[in-house]
Amino acid sequence: MAGESNGAPTGAPAAHDGKKNAPAPATPTAAPANTEKLTAAQLKAKAKAEKAARRAQVKDARAAAAVAPPAQDKGGAGADAKGKGKGKQDGQQSQNKGGHLQAHRPSMSGRRPSMPFFEKDVRGGIPESFSHVPMAKRIPTSQAHKDVHPTVLAVGQQMAAFAIKDSISRLRAMLLAFRKVIESYETPEGNSLSRHLVPHVLNPQIEYLTECRPMCFAMGNAIRLLKGKVNKFDIDAAEEEAKEDLLEWIDVLLNERITLAEYAIARNAAESINEGDTILTYGRHRLVEKTLLDAKQSGKSFDVTIIDDPYEREGQELAQTLRQAGIPVLYSPNLGGLRPKVAAASNVFLGGEAIFANGSLQASSGTADVAMAAENAGVKVIVLCETINFDRDRVSVDSLTYNEIDPERNTADCFRLLFDNTHEKYITGVMTEFESGGGNSPAQAILALLRKQEDPLIA
Repeated sequence: MAGESNGAPTGAPAAHDGKKNAPAPATPTAAPANTEKLTAAQLKAKAKAEKAARRAQVKDARAAAAVAPPAQDKGGAGADAKGKGKGKQDGQQSQNKGGHLQAHRPSMSGRRPSMPFFEKDVRGGIPESFSHVPMAKRIPTSQAHKDVHPTVLAVGQQMAAFAIKDSISRLRAMLLAFRKVIESYETPEGNSLSRHLVPHVLNPQIEYLTECRPMCFAMGNAIRLLKGKVNKFDIDAAEEEAKEDLLEWIDVLLNERITLAEYAIARNAAESINEGDTILTYGRHRLVEKTLLDAKQSGKSFDVTIIDDPYEREGQELAQTLRQAGIPVLYSPNLGGLRPKVAAASNVFLGGEAIFANGSLQASSGTADVAMAAENAGVKVIVLCETINFDRDRVSVDSLTYNEIDPERNTADCFRLLFDNTHEKYITGVMTEFESGGGNSPAQAILALLRKQEDPLIA
């Protein structure tokens, strides 16, 4: 089989003879003449069009492979449908018994052919009704854009492997990587930083991170604010001064919107815990964990009930941490017996990935079940979330509009969504770094905070 895989495909001699009969100088001489006349904007538009065409070819090839017989060694539509998706079809044919491998044509973009590990169709078992839901995937570094910074390459791989998982950790890693990008940036001659940095430097980094894993709302807000900061620079601004200003802005954002925000939220939430309370939480969230530890350090005695995610099992680590701190913990490995546990609680503390403009909460799958059970039992549900995770423009009423498919639990028979959506009526209040949500609904708290604070980072 090794000899067959290295040999030329069946149709290769005919194609070679066709090249001999064709006028060879025609194509090479015409292409450079056209490319020399294109402006930078036209070249960028052409590259986008070519990328869209390649994606369409890959999609068509996948659809054809699902309907047509798996082994096609000769001619016909199979050869025409390959294009950019040829590597994937070759990977599928290599699994057929007695099949002949097609030879790889050179990539027109200069990229190496994908390895079989990356060519696997991981979305094959997902129904068409969920085809719009994205999923993290590992992108070979050889297929990344040439302008992607090495630090961003490493961060993207960690995000795709879920080594960096929650929204704030991903935001921090992204900002620190962008800091490295800005430090190494030099404005080309004849350009200005305010006009060149975003489209030619930052955008390739953002596109690569988005391909590795769908962008969370905190990352989207930070990118929007960073681009706004860059665009405010004067076209004649000195490069070194502009770079120092950007680096200082990133440091302030990391300090105020992440570090100090975590401290303030934990302090406010810890003050709401009374002596002898029973706090119930779901899974493990860093803000809830810090709140409980701060409350214990202040001398309060209380109990904690942990309802764990049956898939992630992160609540086990939280239970061990709290027990080491001297906090009595009741641990439940799943949602079984949820109602009596919620009815015995004084408050329910939940961490969130994002809060939408209509007050709905995006959090780990299973959070909505806990919130609904608490609302039915008359127990207050308090959400802990930084304002960098707030989205003033978008609303969400279900778990299908903004979500991700768990790549580790995606098979031909079933798949799992990473997040769910909790309606605002099941949430008593939201606590942020600015103030406690109190008895207000989350939607009112979000809008009031973003308007009243007049924070330039938000506005």
